[in-house]
Amino acid sequence: MNGHTSIPSRLYQPESVNLDDFKAICNRKVDKSTYPLADTVEQNVPIYDLADLEADQQHPITATSISNLQDEWHHILHTGPGIFVLRGMYNPARYAPILSSTNTAFNNIIAKERESNTTQGDHFAAGGTNDRIWNSFSKHALEDPASFVKYYSNPWLAAVCSAWLGPGYRVTAQVNAVHPGGAAQESHRDYHLGFQDTDTCLSYPVPTQLTSQFLTLQGAVAHSEMPVESGPTRFLPFSQTYAPGYLAWRRPEFRAFFLEKYVALPLSLGDGVFFNPALFHAAGANVMDAGLGGFRRVANLLQVSSAFGKAMEMVDAIPLIEACWEVLVKRYQGAGKTFADGDLDPGKFSQEAREVRAFIQAVAEGYPFPTNLDRRPPAPSGMAPESEQDIVMRALVEGWGREKVVGTLRQMRLDSQP
Repeated sequence: MNGHTSIPSRLYQPESVNLDDFKAICNRKVDKSTYPLADTVEQNVPIYDLADLEADQQHPITATSISNLQDEWHHILHTGPGIFVLRGMYNPARYAPILSSTNTAFNNIIAKERESNTTQGDHFAAGGTNDRIWNSFSKHALEDPASFVKYYSNPWLAAVCSAWLGPGYRVTAQVNAVHPGGAAQESHRDYHLGFQDTDTCLSYPVPTQLTSQFLTLQGAVAHSEMPVESGPTRFLPFSQTYAPGYLAWRRPEFRAFFLEKYVALPLSLGDGVFFNPALFHAAGANVMDAGLGGFRRVANLLQVSSAFGKAMEMVDAIPLIEACWEVLVKRYQGAGKTFADGDLDPGKFSQEAREVRAFIQAVAEGYPFPTNLDRRPPAPSGMAPESEQDIVMRALVEGWGREKVVGTLRQMRLDSQP
């Protein structure tokens, strides 16, 4: 259908990705006067000293002053450099016992998971390379309720989350402890579209590409000192404003530019850093010598989600797939040609095959999150485990019976529970 020549494509095209455009965006500089409430700007990153704000007797914190801060934070995340630091978010002068208790809880969880042989890898490192606690939010609460309550009662955390997502949001967290010798990550974008492969990402319309970043707030709290040598996260300011960035971040020329231009700021125990999930970023390498005072770099990674990413009604796909399986198999077998996951090119597949795919998309969950990443971790070569749609597609291709596909879906559901 080529008659819509006056209507632009709803999709980004691969050729829309342009490194020169990206460089022009990322070569901008932050004007400190844009963020008058920031204490300073270092390497294009606004830094807010919360301990100074709390100690200022002449200008006590009010609802208005908080709102003014939130205006600046929102601007930074949206059209500004995309990242800011909150010095003293968990000010050790006040939070030292809480941070100590929380670190003890994290270490206990890590030790228990090592003993039970449930240590898992993450998106970029195999299990055992670093220490990773998936769902540290829930595990912290169960391990030490007292420190959990005090830790997540921090009003600065609520102010930051509300600034980007509004008053309704869901906090999740994962602890990452990188040992001396731990390698750096490749630069990337994050949840949601950052977890899709390139072909899948291309199939999402332009507004969805842009909207993805507004559904999540990324952050981290330093649970150790983080000198630059320990590898605090590397960021490329302003890169979140590059519209087709979810298509660009895997390209080698973009990753090479990231390595030329990234910034990495040292953090102190209790500091917080927050950033737009579309910002190009990557954890740094811990190059500290383990035998000469080197230590694990420990951060509690915060991923806060919008309240609005939810459907109106609850749908359980498993009984629907169970009831329809024989009909679906017959239609698939009659399609004449198998089809690739997500590939709906009419020139490659029959109308019947595309109808089968359309049914699967309507009935089964196409997104594997939220899940239990201890039991269903992403492989180091991938960003996400299988979704319900992935399992149903594989079952059709491999010729599973109804009992097997239903059992696999049920097991996936069980493995996804906390």
